[in-house]
Amino acid sequence: MTTREILIAANEAKSALALADTAKKNELLAAMAESLLRHTDDILAANAADMAAARGTVSDVMLDRLMLNAGRIEGMAEGIRQAAALPDPAGRLLRRVERPNGIVIDRVSVPMGVIAIIYESRPNVTSDAAALALKSGSACVLRGGKEAWRTCNAIVTALRDGIRETGLPETLVSLVEDTTRESARELMTANGLVDLLIPRGGAGLIRACVENATVPFIQTGTGICHVYVDSAGF
Repeated sequence: MTTREILIAANEAKSALALADTAKKNELLAAMAESLLRHTDDILAANAADMAAARGTVSDVMLDRLMLNAGRIEGMAEGIRQAAALPDPAGRLLRRVERPNGIVIDRVSVPMGVIAIIYESRPNVTSDAAALALKSGSACVLRGGKEAWRTCNAIVTALRDGIRETGLPETLVSLVEDTTRESARELMTANGLVDLLIPRGGAGLIRACVENATVPFIQTGTGICHVYVDSAGF
């Protein structure tokens, strides 16, 4: 599917989740976690192929980020369960104002709609991002790095199997098939199809969003932090 077709499918699916109550969303996340574990062998096979292709082309640090094992997949499943245990952010009363004429005005949190997330070659982000988006009541479209595409695709396949078990549309979670920069630009400019864009990566990705995005997006930091403790502080 093209990136646009994926976004259209996500928009068609989003209302089913937006109307779901907390219990249904938690059921959905629990099913996704269990399905992820059932697909461990498939995910590890895809990851082995990604690792083989990446060796010699990326740093050892990137290889470690890319690598999955059974323990890491269990941790990903646990992360989904932890998302299920979070308070439901949708439907919360944020503010209430009563006007002198008796009219009551409520500010209530609602799902965003479709959240697009661009991230680099860290396959665990795939399940983390999907879980948090769905917990908030929003569909998500994921665009990972090319080095991890096979792994991310296997993870999304597992998550979708879990989603189908609950009777909700599997297109609530999608992975962009195109890993070129063009697909990232498509997400940045998909007005009317992307309600929020979250770039999770280095300074170049953040700068590209600042310069090119026409959809609402979160300008995150570049992820590098330094702490210096002087000896006098001890």
